Amino acid sequence: ISAESGLRTFRDSDGLWEGYNIEDVATPQAWRKNPDLVQQFYNERRRDVLKAQPNAAHLALAALEKDFDVTIITQNIDDLHERAGSTNVVHLHGVITRSQSSKNPNLTYPIKGWEIKMGEVCELGSQLRAHVVWFGEDVPMIEKAAAICAEAAIFMLVGTSLVVYPAAGLLDFVPDEVMKYLVDPKIPAISSVKNSIKVEEKATIGVAKVVKMLKGNADQK
Repeated sequence: ISAESGLRTFRDSDGLWEGYNIEDVATPQAWRKNPDLVQQFYNERRRDVLKAQPNAAHLALAALEKDFDVTIITQNIDDLHERAGSTNVVHLHGVITRSQSSKNPNLTYPIKGWEIKMGEVCELGSQLRAHVVWFGEDVPMIEKAAAICAEAAIFMLVGTSLVVYPAAGLLDFVPDEVMKYLVDPKIPAISSVKNSIKVEEKATIGVAKVVKMLKGNADQK
């Protein structure tokens, strides 16, 4: 969903993220090997996020709160949903606009500006790093996300390849009888998903179409 706001993901270009190998910038091993490089990488990504603006899909989901109880579960590490106005956002992979202790991931802090400098430490004395979940780390919010999906009355899946686990497995927690709206230009073959409507469009167009369907259904009740 954030790609249309100009934020690239590593899956846009065959495993490279802004020209870097994932193994070099998004793993605990990379941090131990070259913390300066990893810090610089996320500082640059944070600067990109702060320059980006919410797009029509972010805004449409935020506006949906006027008529529905909406929870956003996102794999994206930007804050565009919040800036669009969404009030209940679960970040599976963290959020780059906060920092965290490199010893205790539960210690997180707001960041002034776009840069975390080497030498900036938490109260434990450990270096601050980006508050993002790296490959090989636990996803602390996944159980909360699964519980939300299990209680959903309506489910919308936007812009995912359904290959990034554990997030891709959340669809399995949604009850069969719940209507599921799948929005992506290239939706994979998932014949096992019951009660689903495929909207093969980019997020800015597809989300608007689903919102129109949902409001139309609500007006008929």
